[in-house]
Amino acid sequence: MKDILIVGVTSGIGKALAHQYAKEEYSLILAGRDKAEMERIASDIRIRYQVPVNVKTIDAESFDTHSDFFASCVEKAGKLSGMLLVYGNMVDQETAQTDFTKAKKMIDVNFTSYVSLLETAARYFEVERSGFIGVISSVAGDRGRKSNYIYGSSKGALSVYVQGLRNRLYASGVHVATIKPGFVDTQMTYGLNGLFLVAKPEDVAKRVHDSIRKKHDVIYVPGYWSIIMFILKSIPERVFKRLKL
Repeated sequence: MKDILIVGVTSGIGKALAHQYAKEEYSLILAGRDKAEMERIASDIRIRYQVPVNVKTIDAESFDTHSDFFASCVEKAGKLSGMLLVYGNMVDQETAQTDFTKAKKMIDVNFTSYVSLLETAARYFEVERSGFIGVISSVAGDRGRKSNYIYGSSKGALSVYVQGLRNRLYASGVHVATIKPGFVDTQMTYGLNGLFLVAKPEDVAKRVHDSIRKKHDVIYVPGYWSIIMFILKSIPERVFKRLKL
């Protein structure tokens, strides 16, 4: 049976991905901070899909524990077929501008912790010469806007990092996908103003699963965000800097 690790399973997208892969008869290792919530998710999936599900706790900011955490996941699985990192942290732009502690936490969770985990995972998959890695970034990282440029920069840095990781692991036969959601109906976006074209986590999970199976490198979800961001990135900087976005 194929085993995958999902880090951030208590997020809306993470939970939806767990259900999506369980439907495809993958064994799951679910990881995150909230063990009680993960056990509830795991129990539901075991009953619904009759697949093995294990739970592991991880603190994204405890960088020195990541190597042992990943080793324990490999030991539990025997062999990992894939890994999905779908957690994150977001505070509003005004708070990030005035409270560096919260801005730093956002950067550490969204970027630094990903690098820590992915470098550990990359060494494993490089030796195995197979498997996939899916990493959740954001359309917010495609171009800096005054309404969320600190959050966006953490995701933009992650996208560039994953692009380099994809280049590195290609020769080893390991597929690395950058997942760029637009607005998704999750706890992270609840109550935010100005949202439009909001997608359901279940629809996002299905597109991510199908796109990874087809070995797409960059996955905009929903797909129309690739057009929206192409247009935004095409606007000359002398014009863009005047826009209220």
